[in-house]
Amino acid sequence: MRAAALTEFGGADKVSLRDVADPPVGPDTVLVSVRAAGVNPVDWKVASGKLKPLFPHRFPLVPGWDVAGVVERVGPAVTEFAPGDEVIAYARRDDVQWGTYAELVPVPVRCVAAAPVSVDLTHAAALPLAGLTALQAVEAVGVGPDDTVLVHAAAGGVGQFAAQLARLRGARVIGTAGPDNHAYLRETLHVEAVEYGEGLAERVRALAPDGVDAALDFVGGDALDVSPALVHDPGRIVTVVDAAAVAELGGRYVFVRPDAAGLAHLVELVDAGELHVDLARTFPLAEVARAWELSQTGHVRGKVVIEV
Repeated sequence: MRAAALTEFGGADKVSLRDVADPPVGPDTVLVSVRAAGVNPVDWKVASGKLKPLFPHRFPLVPGWDVAGVVERVGPAVTEFAPGDEVIAYARRDDVQWGTYAELVPVPVRCVAAAPVSVDLTHAAALPLAGLTALQAVEAVGVGPDDTVLVHAAAGGVGQFAAQLARLRGARVIGTAGPDNHAYLRETLHVEAVEYGEGLAERVRALAPDGVDAALDFVGGDALDVSPALVHDPGRIVTVVDAAAVAELGGRYVFVRPDAAGLAHLVELVDAGELHVDLARTFPLAEVARAWELSQTGHVRGKVVIEV
């Protein structure tokens, strides 16, 4: 099969389109014919070797954990899906080798859900990792209808979902973003907008004089640092960026887990028209390096997706 793969750790310059062996299909595995793969910062972090302490890595290494596609084949223990089904998955295995930047990807059935029917597979590929991260962050701090919630980087790939999910739980949501994205936050996501950077605490308090009930951090750095001054209970600060720093604050760290039931819930929200999926840009499989360059700017509204 064709895949965007690496033969050694490095940056985007180490990823190239090449022929690799078809992946194995285990007993509880769904082999997916990939139509689209979402791009996430973890993809280029994997390529750089930053996750070596967490997972066994094997070369040639195909990056990518987000997928939308069509079931090609299933292992003998799989009864939930059949060839021809359209599916999505946060395709995280216990090792790193067979990723989603390829024509075929083997996915543990525990990671797979039926694809939404109201959007195409390119949009569907943007949902799994970012959507589950947002869902698990919202759940980690118990967002509810009486809360005012601050979402850092609310226009980004994860933030757009977190802002919507918090609002769907009845919370008042204040989202940080650059001025160019304020109209998007207000008109598309229906949340209040403030500019990030110096003076953020004062701008948030202008909207919420008594502070906020929870803060969801998807950018780290100054955003996480300012959160304790705004949140009533530090235990309701959550980040996906810096486990050590948030632990010192008494908050929570989320490293997203595969969750087929959670993914199916997100699909239901998309199909009900309650959860909006926004794409920043799509790239062909041969242009992974360009997709990563865009992702690495840190100023992407919505999700970047690779079409296969």
